[in-house]
Amino acid sequence: MLRLIFRLFAWLRGGSLNLLLIAGLILLVWGILSPVGTVIWWLGQSAETLGFKKNSPEILPENDSSPEAGKSSPSNCYIIFLPGVGDFSGDELTPGEAFFLKHLVERHPQCIAVGDVFPYSASNKSLGGQRWLAPFWRFAAQAKGGPIGADIFIKIRNLWRFAISLDYRYGFAYNQGIASAIIDRMNAKSPISANPQKPLQIILIGTSGGAQVALGATTYLKEWLKAEITVVSVGGVFSGENGFAEAHNVFHFRGTRDSIEDIGGIVFPTRWYWFATSPVNQARLQGRYAEGFSGPHKHDGEEGYFGEDRASNGEKYVDITLDKINQLPVWSEGASKKKDKSSHPTVKNN
Repeated sequence: MLRLIFRLFAWLRGGSLNLLLIAGLILLVWGILSPVGTVIWWLGQSAETLGFKKNSPEILPENDSSPEAGKSSPSNCYIIFLPGVGDFSGDELTPGEAFFLKHLVERHPQCIAVGDVFPYSASNKSLGGQRWLAPFWRFAAQAKGGPIGADIFIKIRNLWRFAISLDYRYGFAYNQGIASAIIDRMNAKSPISANPQKPLQIILIGTSGGAQVALGATTYLKEWLKAEITVVSVGGVFSGENGFAEAHNVFHFRGTRDSIEDIGGIVFPTRWYWFATSPVNQARLQGRYAEGFSGPHKHDGEEGYFGEDRASNGEKYVDITLDKINQLPVWSEGASKKKDKSSHPTVKNN
């Protein structure tokens, strides 16, 4: 346990121990108060906005009138990407993440990609849009990899939102906010059909803390849209509680060099194998949860799941991740060519 804590500490500090210690006290107080923003947002929403009406077409946000939305035709398959805790906003993906989404849709043209949901804001606002704190967050984002490692503030701030998603007191409000944002961006990319000819398929792909937020939103997406929802965790850190009962399938990939992903399986008792009644273990027994290795990935960076460096076999790390996800048994007809069973990824119940 101590070894994992030290690893997490080393990952967060970004080369500046003193900065972390100074920031710690400030962020501790801020973290205690952070649910207030979610509660204020929640109180400002109407029952219609949050999807309390039973007729799902009526709860959908108004269609975006942008040219992009106008050219889109209704689709029954949406791929939603939720980034990790180091991200500044939902619409500023790293080059590797953008490459991943672009090529995933090229391989599965029947699906629409949604990559502009920020999973660390119930109102889907980027850190740059948070009024008087925006200049500070921009500075922190620009300091990634710099000598003072100011981007640690972004990671710690987003970790607090990750914690709210898990919290039994505030999580329901936060997760409904994320689900509402997902529906809004789905509708903007390609209007959601009120009477689809095929069941609506939603594939939520989350990395790091984004996997937990995806699972938290699953309950409400299932209730509001009656969709078939698949959650794909790519090095995700998550509990074994939210979303597992509602998801059609959950797949979890871990890198062989990812020491951060291990934390979720240790600190959350619901992930422990002997907690047989937990939702994740029930899903495991029912064959709806599977996990396996993605490849020689680290948790993040250029050797992470969406990194553009090359592994020892000559492939880019992001290409290895893309290949594994392409082989999952979730893609409907008209997708990529069928492969032999021997080529399927090492994803198994264990």
